[in-house]
Order: sequence, then structure tokens, then C-alpha cells
Amino acid sequence: MLRIVGLSGGIACGKSTVAAIIRSQGYPVVDADLLARDVVAKGQPAFQQIVDHFGDQILSDNGALDRRELGRVIFGDEDARKKLESITHPAIALASQEKFIELTQAGRDLAFYEAALLVETGGYKSMSALVVVTARPEIQRERLRARDIDLSDEDAEKRIASQMPLAQKEAVADYIISNNTSRDELEARVVDVLNQLQSRFDG
Repeated sequence: MLRIVGLSGGIACGKSTVAAIIRSQGYPVVDADLLARDVVAKGQPAFQQIVDHFGDQILSDNGALDRRELGRVIFGDEDARKKLESITHPAIALASQEKFIELTQAGRDLAFYEAALLVETGGYKSMSALVVVTARPEIQRERLRARDIDLSDEDAEKRIASQMPLAQKEAVADYIISNNTSRDELEARVVDVLNQLQSRFDG
């Protein structure tokens, strides 16, 4: 039986780094962000639904989805964002189920599902466990600024503030991995959680 463990966290907390460590330990990770890109690729049903609703202005010169332009269209427009999510979320859910079926058929017994909004959407409730990656606010700001040198402290604060508070994610987590120090220490924490999960499910 395949156990699926949710992997989530706050912005710039290092969720993708944790996912990379998990993969390096031999565990499969299904990445919701990658699936989100796949399901809106040219020719996919969700792609056509998005174009039908938002119009050709969200297409790039080569006819593919212009993610930056689409982001601009939905920014600050709650109805537009909800419409987009009503198209993409079911498509991502279907694509992830297909991945999990493949892993089950391959005989895997433990896999991870990496998704930023697992807690916000309630998706974590269907998982066998939830791992949340956290970092102190000043470290989140520092990492955001490192990603985007044009980002001001104020804008970094706004991005962090626009997310669900980390404390709310921690409250529903089975395991919390703090990413405030070195990569080596983070790796040790991840391996410890993997061992705990394996013991929990093997038992």
C-alpha cells in the first residue's frame, strides 16, 4: 500500500531543498508545481479552458500560455483567481493521482506530494502524514531578496504576509522541519523525519 506524505511550507522556507534531499534518499516526490505547468501546456484540456475564459491576451507569441501575463491578469482579482483555480486544481489532482497509481504499480510504499497550498486547500487531510518546512521571518526575507535582487524589504514582507501564517501550518503538521541553519543540519533533520516516517508506517 502506497503511503502519501504531504510536504508543504511557507514561502522561501526551503521546501524544494527538502524535496531534493528526500529524493536523494531514494524516495519519490511528486511536485504539484511541475504538474501545474504540465496541465496548462498547449493542447491540454485545461489550457483550452483558460484561453476560452481569459482570452488570447494571456498567450505568448508562440501560442503557449504566458504565465507572467496570466499572473498580471489575476493579480488582485479574486474572482479571476478562483476561476483559474477551478480549472487548474482538478487537472492537477487528476495528474497527481495518475503519478501515484504509477508508483503503486512500481511497488513503492512511501511517496511525497510537494505542494505549497496543501494546508490552505485542505488537501493534507487525505494524506497519511504532513511535513511542514519552516524558517524564521528574517531568513524568509533574506532568501526572497537573494532570489530577486530588485525586491525591496517592504515587498518581501508583503509576499510573506500574503501567505497563510506559518503557525497555522505548523498546527496541523505531523512533522515540522525548521530550516534556519546550514544545509548539513537541514539534511540531518530531513533524514531523521524520514526514519520516523518509515518506522511509523512499518509498525
